[in-house]
Amino acid sequence: MSGPWTLATWNVNSIKMRAPAVAAWIDARRPDLLALQELKLTEDDFPGAEFATRNFRAAIHGQKTYNGVAFLSADALEDVAKGMPEMEDDPQARLIKARRGDVTIINVYVPNGSTVGSDKYAYKMRWLDAFARHLETRHRPDEALVVVGDFNVAPEARDIYDPVAFKDQVLFSEPERAALGRLFDWGLVDLFRRFHEDAGLYSWWDYRAAAFRRKLGARIDLIFATRALADRALRCEIDVEPRRAEKPSDHTPVWAQFA
Repeated sequence: MSGPWTLATWNVNSIKMRAPAVAAWIDARRPDLLALQELKLTEDDFPGAEFATRNFRAAIHGQKTYNGVAFLSADALEDVAKGMPEMEDDPQARLIKARRGDVTIINVYVPNGSTVGSDKYAYKMRWLDAFARHLETRHRPDEALVVVGDFNVAPEARDIYDPVAFKDQVLFSEPERAALGRLFDWGLVDLFRRFHEDAGLYSWWDYRAAAFRRKLGARIDLIFATRALADRALRCEIDVEPRRAEKPSDHTPVWAQFA
């Protein structure tokens, strides 16, 4: 595991449907570790053979029909853990954690929240609070730690196509962004913004209203790292090409390379 290595994250919106696209992307990009969200199936139904032929191991935290997170790794992962004790009675599969060498990787699928003020929004805020407490009590900001996944929150105005219209809406409401701010205050860095300052760089576009073609998107698929690990980052990019494919996920991969 010497030399630079690449970590990617991708909400595939059904791994059963997108397995060929994910396999093709692995063939083209050769990440060392790919974090997946929104599997929409159980571990028993995961199409692991598609990736085993490419020598990628799978670690899966699945759930029938909804949610689900996984790692596909070219190297052995250690200390794999599923879920978080802070949400111990939560039936939704939204977090998986593992260690690769000296780096701990947490893969999250944060709840969407539906609409501000709804029960689903309240659950989203509880989940984000539990995750912040998980970091604060079980990890240290001086360790080599990276958090990746679909956060369902755009961190800044430049990360969503119409911040005025979304000001009090899900994905960009003040409580959601404050919850991300708590993670930054703890010690995480938004890695993409270490390399890119421009607005209009998105990772998700609604299927409706030709949103992708019209550039109506949001950057909600994120890679956060502690400063110690962020200092080892060489690149962080959004790969838009998979969103141009036929029957794509509404998200596209985001990847980072580390020394």
